[in-house]
Amino acid sequence: RAPGAGCGVCSPGRGAPGPARTAPPPFPAGPRGGAPSPPPLPAPPRSPQEWSGLPSVPAWPLPLRAARGGSGRGAAGHVTPRGGAGVGAMSRRERGPEPGPGGAEAAAEDAAPAEPESPDSCLSLLPWDRFSAWLHCVCVVGFDLELGQAVEVIYPPHSKLTDKEKTNICYLSFPDSNSGCLGDTQFCFRFRRSPGRKVSLCCLLDQLDRDLPVYLKKDSAYYYGYVYFRQVRDKSLKRGYFQKSLVLISKLPYVHLFRTMLKQIAPEYFEKSEAFLEAVCSDVDRWPPPVPGKVLQLPIMGVIMKLRIPTYRDKPGTTPIVQNMHQADAQISMALPTVHEVDLFRCFCPVFFHIQMLWELVLLGEPLVVMAPSPAESSETVLALVSCISPLKYCSDFRPYFTIHDSEFKEYTTRTQAPPSVILGVTNPFFAKTLQHWPHIIRIGDIKLPGEVPKQVKVKKLKNLKTLDSKPGVYTSYKPYLNKDEEIVKQLQKGVQQKRPTEAQSVILRRYFLELTESFIIPLERYVASLMPLQKCISPWKSPPQLRQFSQDDFMKTLEKAGPQLTSGLKGDWIGLYRHFLKSPNFDGWFRSRQKEMTQKLEALHLEALCNENLVFWSQKHTEVETVDLVLKLKNKLLQADREHLPVKTDTLKKLQTHINDIILALPDDLQDILLKTGTT
Repeated sequence: RAPGAGCGVCSPGRGAPGPARTAPPPFPAGPRGGAPSPPPLPAPPRSPQEWSGLPSVPAWPLPLRAARGGSGRGAAGHVTPRGGAGVGAMSRRERGPEPGPGGAEAAAEDAAPAEPESPDSCLSLLPWDRFSAWLHCVCVVGFDLELGQAVEVIYPPHSKLTDKEKTNICYLSFPDSNSGCLGDTQFCFRFRRSPGRKVSLCCLLDQLDRDLPVYLKKDSAYYYGYVYFRQVRDKSLKRGYFQKSLVLISKLPYVHLFRTMLKQIAPEYFEKSEAFLEAVCSDVDRWPPPVPGKVLQLPIMGVIMKLRIPTYRDKPGTTPIVQNMHQADAQISMALPTVHEVDLFRCFCPVFFHIQMLWELVLLGEPLVVMAPSPAESSETVLALVSCISPLKYCSDFRPYFTIHDSEFKEYTTRTQAPPSVILGVTNPFFAKTLQHWPHIIRIGDIKLPGEVPKQVKVKKLKNLKTLDSKPGVYTSYKPYLNKDEEIVKQLQKGVQQKRPTEAQSVILRRYFLELTESFIIPLERYVASLMPLQKCISPWKSPPQLRQFSQDDFMKTLEKAGPQLTSGLKGDWIGLYRHFLKSPNFDGWFRSRQKEMTQKLEALHLEALCNENLVFWSQKHTEVETVDLVLKLKNKLLQADREHLPVKTDTLKKLQTHINDIILALPDDLQDILLKTGTT
């Protein structure tokens, strides 16, 4: 493939999907700028048994299907190759006789929960496909005396960024001049992708995304930027300073992983050249795909990072430990305890006594500004705020580091309308004046672990915040709905006195936020589950029944006997908190997600009801026109099951496909020929 030509599968906007390949094309020959040559690719399977394990080429761009039993959370599921059993499969006439007893064993294996397929079987081996599953590109941003910040290098060279995206990356990759960040600084930012960019439906990330917890699912409208910035004195330069940033651009919110990766590669990159950067990217292009639930080994310049990406099946608040096993070879191995979490206790230390109020503000989607002395503090604090309502997803926009040059600056600072539901992390003193009309402002100083018990700081009035030099604290007129939980404050204070490790303090704080969020959301989960129609209401000859409408009054009536008091000892105005939450973007996002899950469950139950009917007998009692209409509707049902990843067992889909084939074979030859060639509308 020539430079700039994309595979069209895992890289949006890089060409269209091509025809099926019998073998992966070889890695481009020629010099790699000093980078190590990639290993030889595996040979294509030669035997029929080997070929049978590969996905067939369907009539629509969806090579994988999730087969999930049960409904909602905790349903077992796995990713399996799409065989000929789904929609668009070969007809009985084309595929020959049905499989015998041996095929039943294979079907049972397919239906049982299993580990995701091996990376080689679910990801094509075109150059840069594996890279694209983790990163969009790597940028080097330098400072030019005449141009200011400028993108010096984008790697791989074929990576596409619009001019607007490049401008955002340039300004967001450097701290504001007042920050005075000498030495090395790490932080992250988030920015909007330019509209109109093609998003590939069959990208591997889309296939794996559905196995992630909701708060880790990627948002295709945004990119993350992970920055390693270096500023050191250099008398040989006109400006007197060396200033450069190495930036990883990714759709994945794996903050800890990419922070660790930058620590490994950035210092060495600044001492070397682009050849080193190309070697790094070649290493990433050998990584397995980001499969949730599997222990992954990611080699990067002589070091192996071992990690596990959480799945939606994991119990909230638990993190399976990745053991750091002894390596037989000379490579160094490091186990990452998490891919996405930040040090909660360290981030919340400056506002230690207000964590419960901050939890309410984030839960309700209130506009929040974090004013910090540097991008490192602002980005970590914003990420900590967003994560404090986990396992709920924060559904509004958030910017870990925001500058006056950002393309959304005017949109977010206008005084002609109420501040939007967004969390901004800023460092420029200009924002103290520009955003002084915002209702909630958190001012933090340098984040340091306390050597002594922090002193209690009262909530300050907004009129007292005039400059960025104001004292640290929370500036708001907000009155919390819930009474303050003194126990968590005492527990963390005791930890400071006893010099408890910050990791242990963060675990305590994370568990506290989790229990608080779950106590709040369980009554809503219970009520929404009651909106599901009874199974006896599902008829194969009628459309699936609709969910009952959400009624705020009916929900409030359930709180008296089945409210948060069952799981939380906190007193306060829970009713008022729920009323406010039901108007927030976080409720809207949560309810849409639950609504989608339950609607898909109803569709799955409707498919099962159809499978249990004698459809051939029905067709014999109806006209050919009605029978053809039934066949087309059944084919569309199967297509929907694959396209929307309905929680349907593989056996159910196979059985329905058999019904379709039997009905078609009972029709006259001319109709058979038409229906066998006809896909779905």
